[in-house]
Amino acid sequence: MIQALRGMKDIMSPDNSRFVHIIETASRIAKRYGYEYIETPLLEETTLFKRSVGESSDIVGKEMYQFIDKGGHDVCLRPEGTAGVVRAFIQNKLDKRGGTYRFFYHGPMFRYERPQKGRLREFHQFGCESFGEESVYEDFTMILMIKDIFDALGIGYTIKINSLGCPECMPGYRERLVTHLHDIEDGLCEDCQRRISTNPIRVLDCKVESCRTQLQKAPLIVDNLCETCDAEFGRLISLLKSHDIPYELDPKLVRGLDYYTRTAFEFVSSEIGAQSAIAGGGRYNRLVEFLDGKPTPAVGFALGIERIMELAKMPKSEREGLYLGVMEPDAIETVLKIAHKKRQSEKVYTEYRKKSLKAHLKAADRMQARLCAIIGEDELKTGEIWVKDLESKEERRIAVNEFV
Repeated sequence: MIQALRGMKDIMSPDNSRFVHIIETASRIAKRYGYEYIETPLLEETTLFKRSVGESSDIVGKEMYQFIDKGGHDVCLRPEGTAGVVRAFIQNKLDKRGGTYRFFYHGPMFRYERPQKGRLREFHQFGCESFGEESVYEDFTMILMIKDIFDALGIGYTIKINSLGCPECMPGYRERLVTHLHDIEDGLCEDCQRRISTNPIRVLDCKVESCRTQLQKAPLIVDNLCETCDAEFGRLISLLKSHDIPYELDPKLVRGLDYYTRTAFEFVSSEIGAQSAIAGGGRYNRLVEFLDGKPTPAVGFALGIERIMELAKMPKSEREGLYLGVMEPDAIETVLKIAHKKRQSEKVYTEYRKKSLKAHLKAADRMQARLCAIIGEDELKTGEIWVKDLESKEERRIAVNEFV
């Protein structure tokens, strides 16, 4: 028997309803915040991710589904969503038009890593990207939007924030950090030793316990911000406080890529084990420029749908729609005509096979239909249809021409 590849999962009942509910809830809230939907390809040039995510990152170095296609092009399945949206933003020359653009997206991403709870090789994300607005108010509004999404889904969380500085204050901090890392290098894991020369900021985010112990006295970014970055970060904290939004300052929260600047944030949950981050994002003012576009301020986030599947609360199930069935084969064409007309305004389930009334009622109940409508031998003779409201339990016969 052919089975799904390891780390790739079918989304079927009962998870499919929860999956769709998460996407619909997040999309509805994003639209309220002025975001419009964007769809980008699953397959992109590998260069896009090497230049955006970074060749020193684990994603590019270890995890991408990369191959040479039949035309000799180096391509890969997208490991994350931001780079493709930025590529589309530049390709459609929106960077040269000026103004503010806000997009939301959802869909599958691919990373070849060890599958575990909340982490698959094919996984799904919902994300938002905002271009053209440099104000910290945009960063705050994006955090507020994520809060609204998780509140609507009934998911508990803790918000962690940090500032990653800017090209003015980051170089000096980086030098101080590298000096400190060389002093403790022997006590760091192999990955962190490599990162000292490739991407030292990522060392701060290492999950290896021995490294975390060694890094307790490492210099912190928030203590080395320039005057402008410090003021912007202070304004973000003030906004969170004035709106009574609890947060934690996490000075070792990093995104670890050169194009990130200033605000970094994560929403974490203690209910999903080691993989506690359920959403994360930040400001990336340099990424459009890194990909050959006109320098454009930007901020974005992504949330992992599989990460929050077990946490999301489903709304109380309500019956809806119409179940149509027959107890007499000659009634099938009448049922099909009724179904077509009813589908113009409501959900309709149809059963073409002849069944007993009890079997039809059981099937309608399983589908959570509001009405069960059946045509049997008697109804076929009188031109009527038998209808039962499965919520109120009321039964009646109605002329077919009145029912439609």
